[in-house]
Amino acid sequence: MSGFVSFVSSGPGDPELLTLKAVDRLKRADAVLYDDLSAGPILEYARDGADLVGVGKRAGRPSPRQNHVSRLLVDYAQTGARVVRLKSGDAGIFGRLEEEILALRAAGIDHEVIPGITAASAAAAAARIPLTRRLTARRLQFVTGHDVTGALPEGLNLAALADPEATTALYMGRRTFAALAARLIAAGLPPETPAMLAEGVSTPHQALSRHSLAELAAAGPTGGDAPALILFGPLAEED
Repeated sequence: MSGFVSFVSSGPGDPELLTLKAVDRLKRADAVLYDDLSAGPILEYARDGADLVGVGKRAGRPSPRQNHVSRLLVDYAQTGARVVRLKSGDAGIFGRLEEEILALRAAGIDHEVIPGITAASAAAAAARIPLTRRLTARRLQFVTGHDVTGALPEGLNLAALADPEATTALYMGRRTFAALAARLIAAGLPPETPAMLAEGVSTPHQALSRHSLAELAAAGPTGGDAPALILFGPLAEED
């Protein structure tokens, strides 16, 4: 007997940003394995009696190992359950989606992926600015700010990241941004390049602040535990 797994993207935190399909799968699930950032009011859409299992990973905190999360998915589905794997943002963007899909395929379990709003889109919307701009920001790139050890990843394409006509969304990069900014400036990106720090996007703790690249790097890893995203490049001016 085999169940079915829905990878549901929960968006950046505001339950009103869930898709109709995401809400439908939550209401019909027998079990919901959720990230920390997908907890709270989003879980209120789960039906009464569903198993709710926290499996989230947060930087600097004890977290379940990925193979344990994948094993839980397989175990629940093999009981014939309808399972929701609730992931923050969009499941396909820095969400360890592939590892979990491979585990399901190896076990012969069918699945679907339901897309959602990623933090970069939500941050730009909150700031009321576009991520792309005609003539001045023709390319949009997403990059992670840390590797499995928490350090700045090696082998970054600095030429691409230092492109003054690209908007870059840096995920999970609060602690490593100063080191990255130094490399980008050395690669030719002007220190005065606009940058925005977006914390707790779409939640009651949302905070947006505008800086130059050099100013934000000099400020260091300030702020609390709210998830943070950094946008830099030819960003539109504040209204």
